[in-house]
Amino acid sequence: MIPRTLFSSEHEDFRSSFRRFLEDECVPQNERWEEQQFVDRAAWQRAGELGFLCVTMPEEFGGAGVDRRYSVILMEEQGRAGLSGPGWGLHSDIVANYINSFGTREQKLKWLPPMARGEVITAIAMTEPGTGSDLQAVKTWAQDDGDDLIINGSKIFITNGYNCDMAIVVCKTGDRDGGAKSISLVMIEADRPGFSKGKPLKKMGMKGQDTCELFFENVRVPKANILGAPGMGFAMLMKELAWERLQIAIGAVCGIEYVLKTTIDYVKQRQVFGRAVASYQNTRFKLAEMKTEGQIAQVYVDRCIELMLENKLSPAAAAAAKYWCSDVQGRIVDECVQLHGGYGFMMDYPIARAYCDSRAQRIYGGTNEIMKELISRTL
Repeated sequence: MIPRTLFSSEHEDFRSSFRRFLEDECVPQNERWEEQQFVDRAAWQRAGELGFLCVTMPEEFGGAGVDRRYSVILMEEQGRAGLSGPGWGLHSDIVANYINSFGTREQKLKWLPPMARGEVITAIAMTEPGTGSDLQAVKTWAQDDGDDLIINGSKIFITNGYNCDMAIVVCKTGDRDGGAKSISLVMIEADRPGFSKGKPLKKMGMKGQDTCELFFENVRVPKANILGAPGMGFAMLMKELAWERLQIAIGAVCGIEYVLKTTIDYVKQRQVFGRAVASYQNTRFKLAEMKTEGQIAQVYVDRCIELMLENKLSPAAAAAAKYWCSDVQGRIVDECVQLHGGYGFMMDYPIARAYCDSRAQRIYGGTNEIMKELISRTL
């Protein structure tokens, strides 16, 4: 198969270190994390201690100042380990990016160092009940009150929500019925009066991820907590969305690799009519098809990564990567379940958990239908 050329020996040394951390300290905890529906804070702090959080942030703000290939490695290895619980990618490569790109020096100094240490866990709160992928329709409102904002509203399906110490909240400022020009991003500390959290949501998959609802009832925050400028929230969201959607594509390709490895191991051992399942032509052909599709997806994603590193990745290309790779992942996971037979339906087997975990890939980050709409606008 086609060799990859993205990574240097230094990148691969970093990969080996992170892989050992996952294998030794995270995989053994995964079942317990899924049962309790969140990842222990100790794991966040350990990841920070070892330098695996916020790695692309400048050194003066607690990061390692490295390029985003290191972030790609973190996402890839987490996916290859079958760990859907830790929300480190969102924390390090979405929330931290917003603060670093648009925050004041004071905001960066306040939040980024403890985020890199794993002492502060963060979320970004976009989706609301009834709005789905339409961010311009959000109803959460930040009412002007002198030097403060008073925030009312709610959010749903928020990754890291239950554990979060701070959330960047998408809300309306000024005209509460306005469109994109009324949207702002406001950093809200979880210990502020009126900020409350629901219990972790009972999801079909990604059970170790502490996804929950957030509620804001007359939450008072200083205007100094606005990220960037009032009314610039939508523009800031659009600027970062290409990278965020590429992250989903990266996760999809790694998810494909994980289920293929799991399935190949299984069919070599499983006997049917006195023969290994792997010895049947149908099995071999199915595996060949899936390996080829996964490789094609990898090549496209790697090219998108190269463009991202050059600041040339277009929103349409990222949308294409997100929708196509997550669609391919869905088909491949389904085929792998079929090759497991009845055991593929048992949650004791990794393939069943992967089947449930992967379904959300086609929904979050903007549904795949929205991705097609965005691509179609460029035609």
